[in-house]
Amino acid sequence: MRKIINTLLNDIDVVFSQDPAARSRLEVIFTYSGVHAIWSHRLAHWMWKKKFYFLARVQSQISRFFTGIEIHPGAVIGQRLFIDHGMGVVIGETCEIGDNVTIYQGVTLGGTGKEKGKRHPTVADGVLIATGAKVLGSFLIGENARIGAGSVVLKPVPANSTVVGIPGRIVVQDGVKILDGLDHHLFPDPIADKLKELEDEVKELQRRLKQQSSKENNMH
Repeated sequence: MRKIINTLLNDIDVVFSQDPAARSRLEVIFTYSGVHAIWSHRLAHWMWKKKFYFLARVQSQISRFFTGIEIHPGAVIGQRLFIDHGMGVVIGETCEIGDNVTIYQGVTLGGTGKEKGKRHPTVADGVLIATGAKVLGSFLIGENARIGAGSVVLKPVPANSTVVGIPGRIVVQDGVKILDGLDHHLFPDPIADKLKELEDEVKELQRRLKQQSSKENNMH
């Protein structure tokens, strides 16, 4: 019982170290959806380990409905996880999360297909995953790594590294700059690339129409 109480208190107290807007424990208990989702998951995970699979899934879906955060009951979560503005966060079944991890809204810790077994990431202690990042596959995100907003990470990230971009690239490791990749405009933009393709196609069609019109005028 003492261990459970300490875990719940840790879930509350980590909010104060991460969110300057938090004013009181009462406020955190009643108004922080990230805390609600974590507590609900701890109950669902207990049911999952006891092989009450259906009840565990029901519990996780109720939590998803009220918090907007989906955590599969099979996921393993350590101490002091902080989910900030958590709407849209998805954490898969075989995901493992260490201690003192911070996750922002829209983050997905998912798989890449229908593979069996371990198919979701392992997130080590002290990792920060920023808004909208997607970490897909069974690999390790090393201790104290930082995943930039909107990044798509498809391979392991070493400890003490910063990753940004699509696909994710290491730009800082152990305090040393690896790439001049912090200029986000230099990374591939699939939407911009597609628009450029469409623009080129329109120009080609215009050229052909003009050429065809010129031929018809010459015939007359």
